[in-house]
Parts: sequence; structure tokens; C-alpha cells
Amino acid sequence: MVISIALLILCLALVIGIPVPFAFFASVVYLIFAQGYEPSFLLPYGFSQMSTTVLLAIPLFIMAGGIMEKGRIAGKLIDLVEVFVGKIKGGLGAVAVVSCAVFGSITGSAAATLTCIGTIILPRLKEAGYSRGYASALISNSSVLGMLIPPSAIMILFAWIGGQSVLASFLATVVPGVILLTLLIIINTFYAKKNDAIKPQQESIDFNMFAKSLGKKTYSATPALALPLLVLGGIYGGIMTPTEAAGIAVLYAIPVGFFIYKGLDLKSFKQILIETATTTGVIMVMLYAVMILSRLYIMEDLPGQITSFLFSISENKYVLLILINLFMVIIGMLMDDVSAVLLSTPVLLPVVTNLGVDPIHFAAIVAVNLGMGNITPPTAPLLYLGGRIGKTPINEMLKPTMIMILFAWLPTLILTTYLPEIVLYLPELILGK
Repeated sequence: MVISIALLILCLALVIGIPVPFAFFASVVYLIFAQGYEPSFLLPYGFSQMSTTVLLAIPLFIMAGGIMEKGRIAGKLIDLVEVFVGKIKGGLGAVAVVSCAVFGSITGSAAATLTCIGTIILPRLKEAGYSRGYASALISNSSVLGMLIPPSAIMILFAWIGGQSVLASFLATVVPGVILLTLLIIINTFYAKKNDAIKPQQESIDFNMFAKSLGKKTYSATPALALPLLVLGGIYGGIMTPTEAAGIAVLYAIPVGFFIYKGLDLKSFKQILIETATTTGVIMVMLYAVMILSRLYIMEDLPGQITSFLFSISENKYVLLILINLFMVIIGMLMDDVSAVLLSTPVLLPVVTNLGVDPIHFAAIVAVNLGMGNITPPTAPLLYLGGRIGKTPINEMLKPTMIMILFAWLPTLILTTYLPEIVLYLPELILGK
């Protein structure tokens, strides 16, 4: 009964709009007073759990994303991608999707990807004949690739909370990310084919002009292109840890932004530092609250109670996974990706382990579900953010978003959940897990 009230307090606090860290702390305070737990035990426990270098990767990746946006690095990457497909009909939409994947491979954040890429490419999409509702919906859905294409901030948190390998968690989301990217490009191709307002920017391909443009854009984008290659090559080559790669990304991006592309100045760099510190502060407070709350949930045997409840509904593993998916999508609808993974991981990981689900497989399930929740109406935090960036009413984004959910997200979710082989292929191939 006590744990049920604690969960109810948490849910009500989130629904009425109380900031997520305070909602977590409200549940903590109730459990402390209701069960007589000693704060002198819980408070040091929260600090001790946060004493890890893994968490340093999060502010560093946030900072790298800010430098890429304001230092014109992201814009150069978009220009290079546009050379290959941007001139054909519907090609600019594909550029938007791929650019989100490339940018997300450095920042690891859906919101940062949406803010940066959306600001740059939404005006181009509208000029090319895309409706503002569709363009904003496409960018909002594609921004979730920032959560799936590694390195991913939420996978760092998942691995830290769940005691799993960070690299294995990264690798688990690669195939779902590629599947989602491919399906979004296919949907965009059909949309462009049926929309007469979208005209190809180039009716025929002049290979001499293509080669000249490719050479020019490649030369201009080489410093920018080296950044994702440096980060991903360092991590997957076993040369650097994710934290070290994030630090190298920042150290590399600063001179490129200041002296090569000259998008950074002292004023904008100071703004990046302030934004990074503010975002990091919020995340750290949430992490502290979640560490205490998850400890209390374990002491109250919440995972065991959830497992018993699920088995009282059905003993079929696949039916139970559907229920867990629905729960995580709802969580993703109510809060941002970081808050959602902090809440769902400590509660559900023991549950799915009891069902026989590999923890690394569950990492991919978490990422896809929370990403889908972030763009699913009626709440859809990323969808509303995309609407603000694109200056688009949410009702204009609903139809294209529902099409993308039906034909891109649901197939990705089904394949991720029920074909663990595709999720675990890369971790097993590279790490032998």
C-alpha cells in the first residue's frame, strides 16, 4: 500500500507539472516518513552512486553539441550530405533524416539534434515545397535518431543505472536506429512523389558539376566530418572510453568553431558554457533523486510486485512485453528522454530480467519506446518542441506524425522487441556478448 501511494504521488506530481526532480523527491520524502528510513543512510548513498567518471560524458557531449550548432560545424555536415541526395525530388527530406543521425552520433541527445538541425534545415524544406506541418513532423521524428545512433546520453545513463557495459548498450541501438532511419526515408520518398509542390532541385545529373560540387563541399566539410569519425572511431576502435571521446570531441570542436568556420566567438562560447552548466545541473539533481528513489523502490520490492502483477495478467512473455512497451511509451509521452530512462530503468530492468530478456536487448527496447513516446500525441514533448522551432501549429503535424508512427515506429518497435538477434548481433560480434 505504501509503495502504491509513493508511485501515485510521483505520477500526480508529473501530471500537474511539478519539475521532474521535485516530483522524484516528493516520492522519496513520503517513503522516508511513511517507512521510517534514515536520511543519514540514503543521502550519502545517492552521492556515492554518482561518483563515477562515466557521468562526465554527459556534460561533455552536451557541450560538443552546442559548439557544433553555434560553430557552424553542423551546417557543413548538412551541406555535404545534401550533395549526394539533395538535388533529387524528395532528397532534401532524406538529407534532414541523415543529418539528424550524423549530428546525433556526436551529441547523443534528441532535443539537441532537433534544435540544431531543425533550425538549419526547416527553412530549406519549406523553400523546397514541403508543407510546414510535414517538415516539422519529419524533423521531430528524425531527431530521435539522436537517442538511437550512438553515442547516446540515455544509453550512458541506462548502462550506469543497470550496471551494464556502456559500449554494449551503444551497439544495441545501432540496428534499430538504422531501421528507423531507412523507414523514415522511404516514407519521405512516397510523400515527395505524391506532392506536386515539391520539385527536384536539379532535373538531370551533370556528373562534372556533381564532381566539382562534391570536391568543394568535401574540402569545406572535412574538419567537421573528422569530428564524428574521431568520436565513433575512438570508441569502437577501443582507443577511448565514451568519456574520453566526449572530452576529445570538445577539445577538437573548439578550435574548429573558432578558427576554421569562425562561427564561435567569446560571447557565444560563454553562452554554450552557461547552457551546458544549467542542463548538467538539472540532470545531476535528477540523478541524485533517482538514485535514492531507486534504492527505496528496491527495498520496498517494487520490481517483485510489478513482476507478480504482470504474471497475474498473463504468463506469456510476448504479451508481457507488449504491456511493458505500452508503459514505457506512456512514460515517454509524459517526460523528456533523460527523466524517462532514469525512472523506467531501475524499476523495469529487474522485471524483464525475470522474463528472460537480456539486459542489453532491453537497452534497445527502452530507447525505441521512449523515443516513440516523445513524439506520440497528445503530450509528445519532442513534437511540441519541433512545432515551436518550425513555428507550426501542432494540429498540422498530427497527420504526418501518425503516418510515421504507423509505418516507421511500430515496425521498428516490433522488430526490436521480438527479434533480439538483430539487437544483439553487433554487441556479440564486436564484444563477444
